[in-house]
Amino acid sequence: MLIFNAILLFLFDFYIFFALRATKIKFVKSKLFSFIWWGYSIGLLVGLYISAKYNIPLAYRSIILVAFFMTAVSKFIFIIILLVDDIRRGGIWIARLFSPQKSESLPDRMEDLSEPLPEVPKNGITRSEFLTKSGILVASLPIFPLSWGMIAGGYDYTIRRQKLYLPNLPASFHGMRIAQISDVHSGSFYNKKAVTGGIEMILGEKPDMVFFTGDLVNNLASEMRDYQDIFAKLKADLGVYSVLGNHDYGDYYFGGEDSAAKRKNLADLKGTHKVMGWDLLLDENRPITVNNESISVLGVENWGTGRFPKKGDLQKALQGTEEAPVKLLLSHDPSHWRAQVLETDVDVMFAGHTHGMQFGVRGEHFQWSPAKYIYKEWAGLYEEQDQKLYVNVGFGFLGYPGRVGILPEITIFELIKGEKPLV
Repeated sequence: MLIFNAILLFLFDFYIFFALRATKIKFVKSKLFSFIWWGYSIGLLVGLYISAKYNIPLAYRSIILVAFFMTAVSKFIFIIILLVDDIRRGGIWIARLFSPQKSESLPDRMEDLSEPLPEVPKNGITRSEFLTKSGILVASLPIFPLSWGMIAGGYDYTIRRQKLYLPNLPASFHGMRIAQISDVHSGSFYNKKAVTGGIEMILGEKPDMVFFTGDLVNNLASEMRDYQDIFAKLKADLGVYSVLGNHDYGDYYFGGEDSAAKRKNLADLKGTHKVMGWDLLLDENRPITVNNESISVLGVENWGTGRFPKKGDLQKALQGTEEAPVKLLLSHDPSHWRAQVLETDVDVMFAGHTHGMQFGVRGEHFQWSPAKYIYKEWAGLYEEQDQKLYVNVGFGFLGYPGRVGILPEITIFELIKGEKPLV
């Protein structure tokens, strides 16, 4: 995959480079421009290879990933504009090829067609050069929101409040508050003060329970070393409950095959949950009792459609909950809801995983992200009859070290006994 991406990037670079050289911009025709262009491209690919193969410091890895992400987005936009112009020029070429030209022999016509398409400059600039220069401007525009997303978006924790109406909820649980966070990805953090501020925001809400729905790390348990004490501050009267996400198993670092190092890493990560005082649910359930009334909190190991690990055993987690009036399930991947959960009597499933792609628009009555084209349920509350799914877009970030529009989320739920009002 790395070799394929490298070849694809070089093809993009060649295409854009020669398009720029065809303009009348003097600097792009200079040797210095060629040195900067190819030096940056080769350096970026070397950096990507090193960051993928070696355990380099996080700060350097973040710089490389940011540079790659911003470069790839800008070049992709520029290529689209160049393709539009080339398609236009190709249409003109085909039209000329088949148009009748009186008093010209076929050899003369073919010779003419081999020449570059003549364009009449308007206001001193050809249409192609105008599109190319416009492409440079348009392609540079994403740099500004992406830069702002890194400066301000990655740690701009936002509290979202959601009422959950449950007809079978025992009266003792009416008004109970649950906090949910997901997708910490501690290996991407570089600002302990900001993370601490996010945890303090949760504590300030005084939740009765806290749910964590997976992906504590990117790959290695050791990523939590500098943040374990911060997250250990999360406390709630009725407990902090957690599950594993797809990144927690170490598959993206150790590979899909079993190994002693991979098993130790997972054991260390499970130990981190325990040290922090979190109750890690591995296809298990816990009865939560208040005033002799109980509900069940269930948690499964990661279960996702497609290429993601299917380790969770929902039926095992449900064992012993037959009499529970309300079942609250923690499962990392929202695709689990339609695949299995809707076939059970689970009342609410809490998930994460999507990050909302860390890019999009999210308002009170409208939300959009590229994530919607991958996941049918990607952010917020979804309901089918009496069953509910809530997808938290994540506390941390992965890859691109920031967020644009889809801010890091702390969800505060209020459990309500009764039916949802019609208005």
